[in-house]
Amino acid sequence: MDHMSLLSEILGKQEKKQKIKQTAVPVMPGEIYRTAKLQLQDILAPAALEVSSKSVKIAGKTSRTFFVMSYPRFLTDGWLSPIVNLDKVFDVAIHIEPIATEKILSDFKKKVAEVQSQINIREKKGLVRDPILDTAYRDLEQLRDSLQQAQEKIFSIGLYITIYADDEDELYKTENELRSLLESKLIYLKPALFQQIQGFLTVAPLGRDQLQVHTKLNTGPVSSFFPFISSELTDNKGILYGINRHNSGLVIFDRYSLPNYNSVIFATSGAGKSYATKLEILRTLMFDTEVIVIDPEREYEYLAEAVGGRYFNISLSSKN
Repeated sequence: MDHMSLLSEILGKQEKKQKIKQTAVPVMPGEIYRTAKLQLQDILAPAALEVSSKSVKIAGKTSRTFFVMSYPRFLTDGWLSPIVNLDKVFDVAIHIEPIATEKILSDFKKKVAEVQSQINIREKKGLVRDPILDTAYRDLEQLRDSLQQAQEKIFSIGLYITIYADDEDELYKTENELRSLLESKLIYLKPALFQQIQGFLTVAPLGRDQLQVHTKLNTGPVSSFFPFISSELTDNKGILYGINRHNSGLVIFDRYSLPNYNSVIFATSGAGKSYATKLEILRTLMFDTEVIVIDPEREYEYLAEAVGGRYFNISLSSKN
């Protein structure tokens, strides 16, 4: 082999090696990380989640979910208010599902027959009447009449509470305080044993009831579940001003029901004084209240046009 052919063979091998190196370039791990795209769940998801039979540890907090298993015969209005006003960190979820009246009337008919049969058997045996059976029979008959006349409806309702704490001791104290408040009203809680993750997701604002621990209640008791009650900031009538940040209750108030209904708004610059005033005007107009605004800076001109009002330009050169 001459020198020229040997040189061309060596150069050919070098070109092949160079092509292989160019086509098979290794990708460094850092480059793979840089090309990955973060999604919303990656940002919101905690670093770790520890689930046990009685609690869930997430983002440095320990949580425990409870469900209400028993209610008294009578529920008073605002019975959930002490829980809402409790100075603790917790979440409450109320899942309400309506039940068809036709289906529940069929079940009521069977239940009334069972109770009536037990009363008749006791009378035949000469036993003293049972007040519990008599009360149950009267309640069933009264409710069945209300359902038949469409005065009441039946709902399947589930009430779940998730409490949070920094450690187990604080969690235990919060649990005892919550239990004492509810048990004083003959309402009993139970922890969702071995279903804590299902309970956590049930209380989360997803609208999914994964525990399915329901109680059938009629319209009256269900209306007492309305939790936004505050004895200081809620009135029976009036307009909605906002949310009470101390207990997450609604601020409903009618200042025109007072002997002196003047009011004044104080806030720092840019805090939203004008916005709050305009919102109050809009909600007050729903009660057919006449509103007159003295507006030197022409802030309310667009609002007046939007609600069908009139705007007058008062000045020395104005025709008004």
